[in-house]
Amino acid sequence: MIETGLMIEPSIIEFNKIGQEETGYISVAQCHENVPFEIKRVFWVYGTPISMGRGNHAHKQLIEVVVAVSGRAEIVLEDQWGKIYNYVLSDRNHGLLVPNMHWIKVNLAADTILVCLCSSEYNESDYIRDYNEFKKNRN
Repeated sequence: MIETGLMIEPSIIEFNKIGQEETGYISVAQCHENVPFEIKRVFWVYGTPISMGRGNHAHKQLIEVVVAVSGRAEIVLEDQWGKIYNYVLSDRNHGLLVPNMHWIKVNLAADTILVCLCSSEYNESDYIRDYNEFKKNRN
């Protein structure tokens, strides 16, 4: 289990894909099993115009796993030292572990539904919404 506040790297989490093509599939996200934290909040993003980028923020403490349950998401993360991570989510049984203190930019295809599993409840003071402020926190 990951404690919030620890430095971790982004990574793809592969959820079990249970079922078969003829009948369909189910994938399960479970705390402490394949999601390395207790889930305190779940939200989903949908209906986003193609020209509209999402994200453009970092979290001081919050860790999340994002899953494109429909469509495709292109996600760029930047850590505190400027290392860039690029991901494409389109497999329904893959999630991206987004650590705290990683600037996130998200571009979604028109039909995308992006589900986010969060390690804490909404707290505006946890957000860094100014990129220059984020860069100052690199020390």
